[in-house]
Amino acid sequence: MISEEKNFFDKVYETVRQIPVGRVTSYGAIARAIGSPQSARMVGWAMNASHNREDVPAHRVVNRKGLLSGKHHFGDNNAMRNLLEAEGISVSENKVVDFEKYFWDPSVNIHP
Repeated sequence: MISEEKNFFDKVYETVRQIPVGRVTSYGAIARAIGSPQSARMVGWAMNASHNREDVPAHRVVNRKGLLSGKHHFGDNNAMRNLLEAEGISVSENKVVDFEKYFWDPSVNIHP
């Protein structure tokens, strides 16, 4: 199981690394893109475990409604928001403003 989990996490990180600056995606979109559509929660676990990896832009992964559901894993409650806003993404009440405009679908963009 550990090797499968690592393989799953590696697939998640590989996908997240490809999210362009100024775009966001969701846990579920990543799960679908890597062939595990029922595993959005496990994608969340992978993102939680990624905060010591500078090469994984975890701040670009939000929930399916655009909410910054992982913000409490960044140490500072405003860190995720600040990182997104630095990339030109507006956030209001812990939600990406115009989520559909900034949404990046890995199934379409890297795993067609």
